[in-house]
Amino acid sequence: MLNTFVDALLLQLGYNATLVAIGAALLGTAAGTAGTFLFLRKRALVSDAVAHATLPGIGLAFIAMALLGADGRNLIGLLAGSAVTAGIGLLLVEWIARRTRLSEDAAIGAVLSVFFGFGIVLLTVIQTMSRGKQAGLESFLLGSTAGMLYQDAIIIALGGALAVLAVIVLRRPMTLVAFDPGYAAATGIDVRRIDLAMMGLVLAVTVIGMKIVGLILVVAMLIIPPVAARFWTERTDQVIVLAGIFGGISGYVGAALSASTPALPTGPIIVLTCFALFAVSLMLAPGRGVLAALLRHRRFQVRVHHRQGLLALARGEPIFDPLTLSVLRRSGLIRKDGVATDAGRAQAAKALRDEKRWEIARQIHHDDTVVGRYDGLTPIETVLTRDEIADIDHRLGGPQPVGEAS
Repeated sequence: MLNTFVDALLLQLGYNATLVAIGAALLGTAAGTAGTFLFLRKRALVSDAVAHATLPGIGLAFIAMALLGADGRNLIGLLAGSAVTAGIGLLLVEWIARRTRLSEDAAIGAVLSVFFGFGIVLLTVIQTMSRGKQAGLESFLLGSTAGMLYQDAIIIALGGALAVLAVIVLRRPMTLVAFDPGYAAATGIDVRRIDLAMMGLVLAVTVIGMKIVGLILVVAMLIIPPVAARFWTERTDQVIVLAGIFGGISGYVGAALSASTPALPTGPIIVLTCFALFAVSLMLAPGRGVLAALLRHRRFQVRVHHRQGLLALARGEPIFDPLTLSVLRRSGLIRKDGVATDAGRAQAAKALRDEKRWEIARQIHHDDTVVGRYDGLTPIETVLTRDEIADIDHRLGGPQPVGEAS
């Protein structure tokens, strides 16, 4: 299987596998970039309504083409039909949210369930038609890449490229609307049109992605890559780029995995690959990942035990906590028998003096921006000036502890 997987990654597994891998990569890139603004706008559920609203369009398009004597499975016709009903569903969600007292999530739930139910009814009706039994329209639910044609791949590639181009052109206004609609409106941006443009991009990606991952799973391709990218950076431009990269990798690797194991469906494998990238980001991202958070907590814990250990030494209190003893020993502040070293006594004296300094500082300063910065761990020299420290020491009286700068 490993050799087959490598061949699939190198596009050496046949014509159809190559088409699917390239198409899935392009779809993932488009979905990741377009979904970023949906994620930043906190409207992820809208994509679910749009996706489910495509199903009636597929059924109606098949029936119309079949009645006209054309091939009801023509991909362009099916995608056009799905785009029409998805657009209607999108407009209905917006109209219900703006013109009624229902919240947007209630509008989404109503549109999603009604359109999807209508779509299922249409698929059932199609099965009773002479041409419907071999239509294979149920593949649009979870995706199906078997027998993908060259023209199908071209449609997906062109649609994905146009979606990415639209993101590049509309990046600035969409970013402003996503973060601060009020400010965007004040600068002259038509927030409603930009919102519709965002939804239009989602609609486009949903429509072109149905062939590969299906209308149910395409939502994951729109949301998971931006969420994974957000773990790695705070900058919007970088989130967009990383989301496109993660989406492209998910599509390409997932398609390769599916091709190397024919029994596995392509769409779900692509989504699971996308989730794997999310899981890696969740755990290993340097700024916001779980591992980084655990390391920060551990460092904070060590600082607390270091500080409390010094205060205990200065006050002559016994230390029983194993972690405190370990921290002080590693820092060379106490010996193995628990007796403080010269460095330990000096630092303990300064720690105790800093505690007294902060007591005086609280009496002098009534500004929370100054006194509030003290957490017991922040060095006093980073908050107060040398003159302020000298004045506090004068009020305290007595010589400075050994090792402290004069």
